[in-house]
Amino acid sequence: MKYDGIVIGGGPAGMFAAITAASRGGRILLLEKNDRLGKKLLITGKGRCNVTNHCSGQEVLQNTPRNGRFLYSALTAFPPEKTMAFFESHGCPLKTERGNRVFPVSDRSQSILDCLKSELRRVRVTVCNEAVTRILTQDGKVHGVQTGKNTYEASWVILATGGVSYPATGSTGDGYSFAAALGHTIIPQEGSLVPLTEDGTDCAQMQGLSLRNVAVKLLNAKGKVLYQDFGELLFTHFGMSGPTVLSASCHLKGEGCRMVIDLKPALEPSKLDERILRDLELYQNRSMENALTDLLPRSMIPVILRRLDISADLQANSLTRQKRRALVELLKAFPVAIAGKRPVSEAIITSGGIKVSEVDPKTMESKLVPGLFFAGEILDCDAYTGGFNLQIAWATAYAAGNSVPLE
Repeated sequence: MKYDGIVIGGGPAGMFAAITAASRGGRILLLEKNDRLGKKLLITGKGRCNVTNHCSGQEVLQNTPRNGRFLYSALTAFPPEKTMAFFESHGCPLKTERGNRVFPVSDRSQSILDCLKSELRRVRVTVCNEAVTRILTQDGKVHGVQTGKNTYEASWVILATGGVSYPATGSTGDGYSFAAALGHTIIPQEGSLVPLTEDGTDCAQMQGLSLRNVAVKLLNAKGKVLYQDFGELLFTHFGMSGPTVLSASCHLKGEGCRMVIDLKPALEPSKLDERILRDLELYQNRSMENALTDLLPRSMIPVILRRLDISADLQANSLTRQKRRALVELLKAFPVAIAGKRPVSEAIITSGGIKVSEVDPKTMESKLVPGLFFAGEILDCDAYTGGFNLQIAWATAYAAGNSVPLE
């Protein structure tokens, strides 16, 4: 069975690469080992699919801490505005929410998948649910692929098999072994956009508490700021999650790191001290545990008091000036010791993958094997949360699909 080209992987990058190539007139085969396309796409954005970020290509690069420079050509050729135009012109209206995050108006990932599947049919891409076992080469060039059932001939292959996050969706790292067998260097994978585990038990005691409008800093063992952000975080039974924490995880390096949270970023220390004084006067005959309820979430109060060695039963009017100032300092810089990341299987995106110096940034073609192209998460590029990683998938898929040779 002969095709102009073959795309391996039926996720967003694979589907879009196949659509792009087939729209140029190619006879394209899309191979997906799952029983259906877009399994991981359906769970992105909590089932709503944060399809891109309504910003410039340059801003996507600024939100890509790992190998962003490699993506310059791809994002210049296919920035977020083109992603949005594609979906809206193919019957999937979009909307922009806080943080410039773009979602389908339906609030359903299925709308994005339906749009892609409809376009695959329109441009006549052949879709087969078969697991690839290896990529075939002849005289050092791509010649086709072998599956558990068949051998398919083609002059090029786009490898878009994703990373190793959410393995239940089929992201089990197959593509890395295919590329490695052909001589490519694979950067070790770890989770990116992944929750962080605490070295301690305070977070577990605040499990379920969500904080909004807090400022966070990730510091290394020497106190150097690795990352800072403003927004939401969530305390869990193992540590912390939420948008600011997930983005911070991209920068976690080595041991001894800690997250420092400014719980009251809108208040200068002197203003915060005045606020605390007012509360202590208002509730002067109450215990400290009850006097802080206007200032802090209830589940956080025991943790704060324990850290300051203040008895929960202490009467508010008995708090010393020294302890009050220590309270101000703690609220402006609440530290959480980080033990590490949660497993890569729990990550939103994979860090690591195909070494980008071995890939042409304009075409996504391998510099080692003519006819081998890459798209999406399999590449060693990852970005913050907010639709940036899916934008990288669309842009690299477009670059590959537009660069493959068609007779």
